Amino acid sequence: MQCPQCQAAMQDGKIFCDVCGTPLPQRCPACGAESQAGKKFCGDCGSHLTSPGSHEVSRAARAEYPSLPSSPDTISSGAERRQITVMLCDLVGSTTLSARLDPEDLRGVIGAYHARVADVVGQHEGFVAHYMGDGVLAYFGYPEAHEDDAERAVSTGLDLVDAVGQLPAPEPLQVRVGIATGVVVVGDLVGSGGAHERDIVGETPNLAARLQTLAEPDSVMICPTTRRLLGNLFEYKDFGKIAIRGFVGHVGVAQVLRPSAIESRFEAFHASVLTPLVGREEEIALLLQRWAQAKDGEGQVVVLSGEPGIGKSRTITALLEQLRGERHARLRHFCSPHHQDSPLYPIIRQLERAAGFERDDTPVAKLDKLATLFKPTAATETDLALLAELLSVSSPEANAAQLELAPQKKKEWIFAALRHQLEVLAGNAPVLMVFEDAHWADPTSRELLDDIVIHAARLPLLAVITCRPEFQPPWVSCPHVTPRPLNRLGPSEAAALVRRIVQSTRSSLANQLVDEIVDRTDGIPLFLEELTKAVLEAGAVDTSTNMGRPISALSGIPATLHASLMARLDRLGAAAKEAAQVGAALGRDFSYEFIRAVAKMSDEVLDEQLSRLVAAELVFERGTRPDTIYTFKHALVQEAAYTTLLRADRQRLHARIAEAVELRFPDRCKREPELLAHHFAEARQIERALDYILQAGARAVERSANVEAIRHLTRGLEALQTLPESVERDRRELAFQVAIGTPLTAVYGYSAPQTGAAYSRARILCERLGEPEPLVATLSGEFAFHLLRGDHPMMQRLVQEARQISERSPNPLVRLASYRLAGITATHDGAFADARLEFEAILALFDPSQHRGQPVHYVHDPMVYALTYLTLVLWILGFPDQARRFSNAAFACAAELNQANLTAYVHNYAGAGLDELLGNVAGVRAHAEAIVELAERHSLHYWRLNALILQGWARVQEGAAEAGIALMRQSIADRAAFGVNWYQARYLCMLAAAHAQLGQAEEGLHVIARAHDLIAQNSEHMWAAELQRLEGELRRLQGASPAETEACFERTLSIARSQSAKSFELRAASSLARFWLEQGRCHAARDLLAPVYHWFSEGFETPDLMEAKLLLEDLEKAGCPS
Repeated sequence: MQCPQCQAAMQDGKIFCDVCGTPLPQRCPACGAESQAGKKFCGDCGSHLTSPGSHEVSRAARAEYPSLPSSPDTISSGAERRQITVMLCDLVGSTTLSARLDPEDLRGVIGAYHARVADVVGQHEGFVAHYMGDGVLAYFGYPEAHEDDAERAVSTGLDLVDAVGQLPAPEPLQVRVGIATGVVVVGDLVGSGGAHERDIVGETPNLAARLQTLAEPDSVMICPTTRRLLGNLFEYKDFGKIAIRGFVGHVGVAQVLRPSAIESRFEAFHASVLTPLVGREEEIALLLQRWAQAKDGEGQVVVLSGEPGIGKSRTITALLEQLRGERHARLRHFCSPHHQDSPLYPIIRQLERAAGFERDDTPVAKLDKLATLFKPTAATETDLALLAELLSVSSPEANAAQLELAPQKKKEWIFAALRHQLEVLAGNAPVLMVFEDAHWADPTSRELLDDIVIHAARLPLLAVITCRPEFQPPWVSCPHVTPRPLNRLGPSEAAALVRRIVQSTRSSLANQLVDEIVDRTDGIPLFLEELTKAVLEAGAVDTSTNMGRPISALSGIPATLHASLMARLDRLGAAAKEAAQVGAALGRDFSYEFIRAVAKMSDEVLDEQLSRLVAAELVFERGTRPDTIYTFKHALVQEAAYTTLLRADRQRLHARIAEAVELRFPDRCKREPELLAHHFAEARQIERALDYILQAGARAVERSANVEAIRHLTRGLEALQTLPESVERDRRELAFQVAIGTPLTAVYGYSAPQTGAAYSRARILCERLGEPEPLVATLSGEFAFHLLRGDHPMMQRLVQEARQISERSPNPLVRLASYRLAGITATHDGAFADARLEFEAILALFDPSQHRGQPVHYVHDPMVYALTYLTLVLWILGFPDQARRFSNAAFACAAELNQANLTAYVHNYAGAGLDELLGNVAGVRAHAEAIVELAERHSLHYWRLNALILQGWARVQEGAAEAGIALMRQSIADRAAFGVNWYQARYLCMLAAAHAQLGQAEEGLHVIARAHDLIAQNSEHMWAAELQRLEGELRRLQGASPAETEACFERTLSIARSQSAKSFELRAASSLARFWLEQGRCHAARDLLAPVYHWFSEGFETPDLMEAKLLLEDLEKAGCPS
């Protein structure tokens, strides 16, 4: 090919003329015809051409600039969301230049400028997207991401300032460069087939353009995100926050001046505050042990290996801190990802630092410093000459013979000089040599490192080498070499690291947020650090959390991690990334048969791409086909793959997944309804999602996974809000509101505002829809809410409504619910005989084969509820043996149903409640411990408070009175703060009795007064008789007048008799009889107690009856025979 401007001969595929820079004609890739530069389509066949002015660069051009992405396999054919760094380079003064130059000359200048920009961008593996006259738009991070794209973009900008200035032109050329980083949509957004273009949408390119206009000639301006990604790799001039047209608020702007002198990439990103060191105690101990051996002359090499971010450099820093006070020589070498082809780059940089080279030093000054550095080693003139040449320092004293040695001979000489320097250093003091990031070392540096390691065994030297797992040196099995892979942190270590990072910023995070950070970061310290900082920057401080939804402060991947994660995916090609995207939509774990059913790939292609993901260690596989399970190595890798998909693509993919599950895996629909719920919801098919969400909530309740149930059902209620109002929408919401009542009750208690709100909303919907049967379920929930809050009038009203509905409904479940509400109210009122009839009616009507299986709608299983209440009612009515039988039956039913909330309920009332009345301390403690275990496992906060009261009572009985009373007081107060009034009088009775046992009359009477006030408020007369009796005992203990004490016991008897509460009557009669016996009124005492005692037909081994019997015997001994 010949240049049309200067007639110079060019190789095919050139974009610009080597001589004058003129854009060259293009050859059609389809028919081979030649077209003028700038044309987009072939004039002979109509095929799309790739020209210097288009959005793509030709394959031939990429052969000339091999660092530019070339193969379509590496570029996604569709649009995707990416974090990229955009660079806009603009030629300064092009308008003035156009006025001074002939158009053809200007064309040559612009062409040379374009070619130089393409060359420099290509060197840094960027992508030239647009040539816009005198401007060039380039992307870093697309089509292929690198873990340091922002750094590459800034290095490109700085290089362009020098490179463009060296172009031949009538006057020196200058550029302005603007660079910005952010999330964009990039890809084939315009056209189809051969006419598509790669375009970019988002504010990032606009910000880069604005920054470019702010730049002075030959300067590089960057945005805050880019600045944050660069750390201290460069030196900057900060312009603060300024107003930029088109952007809300002020934007931070900085100018990049030059690369910084900091060699350690770790130190460049941790200049101000080091990440706390957690979980590396064993590694530090190992390094110190090897250091001790080295100091004794047994040279050691330790290879710290691990994936990026695992903490290799942080461990080195900790070692350096440990050795700060010791006398030793220190050599530090840092390999660079941008200098893997620069011979001895880490050695050269270490020598420059050791010699103290400054930027403005003259060659003579540098030679003097180099001679000083090597003076202790007695370096020869040849040594210094070759080392000076290595460091690019001209040496006028070097003779031609020294510098004209064969390359291999030079290398051997330099190696010998460096090895001799190391030996001399080691002769004076032990040497610590650090060689970081050996996986980036150039081949010559690796060769020198091999030589040093081999000779290290005979020197007082510890060489610590850090690397990624792919670095596999040949000497790793030598006796003096210790390979030490760094493992991920365990969950407790990871949580400790998060908390220490949070503390270092004087902030706080809720435990739930800490746990979520730990779950998403897989024990990688860098991930933990960056995600924690991102959460703190988002303002997610330690506030109360909503149990209904997971915290959303963790949405998104921190910008500091995005590039490195995407780089791992992009390296594998478009097909492997597509497989990763499908897998990411399926979840952290996905099966082969599942992805096979969803991915639009042949088995052969899919197998190949999955193998590539496994080989790259992005996913792990276990099991054999077709039962293979794949797991993303990191949750953030999964998220990175998933977030590249556009919303529309995600929705289509989730719809495909959901439909595949329904068609091919129907068993999973039943087993994992939440799976279908998730995919249909993400596909925006809300109605279909709602059915599965409701099923997921019901299954969670059945498994006592109450927190999960609340989350499922809350998501469903939120999704419902997106639907238009309709009868069907109301009917769906009613099902959700009724369903969520049970787990809300389990977690927060019956009296919690959340619980009441759910049932109140359900009631409104029932009335609006005119559906009586769901209304009974709603009434049951509302009733429980008002019962625990002590709203007696509302309870009575709801009982009447339930009665009326049950009379009109043939559904026995409605009748069962109405019996239960009436029985509870009667118990609450102290009408124990009526309560017994209601609960026995439940047992007579209930048929487990027909009526069981609907606990979600009726709060508790009717039979278990009746058995539990009858346990207490029968004891109060004077049938303790029957009460024990019903208690056993309640436990048997609860075990069969195996629901945590129901089991805790039975333990609380049919278990601990009965054992406390019977004085069985061990039994109460056992039930309380069982409740606490259930509560902690299933987040049953309400039941836990009850259990703590019972544990406190048991401690008092066992002798730990002070601790027991303190626990009871605190838990009773916490229960009241929970909004609970129901059964509170009983717990106050227990607390008052504990004070009485300890002789603390004043404290006990104060508690009794609180209980009286409570009963006056909520009309809970169930414990009125016992409360009055305890007051009499405390009055007697206090030394009240006999009349006052006697009056208390008389009132107790009156209350117990009016309630047919024989067990309370027996206790009252015993207390009054004992009091009369002390006063010498034995006949009155006998006449009172004997009839009550002889009424009983069972329970004679129980403490109350045994005590009454002994008292009667004492009365007989006192001369009052019965």
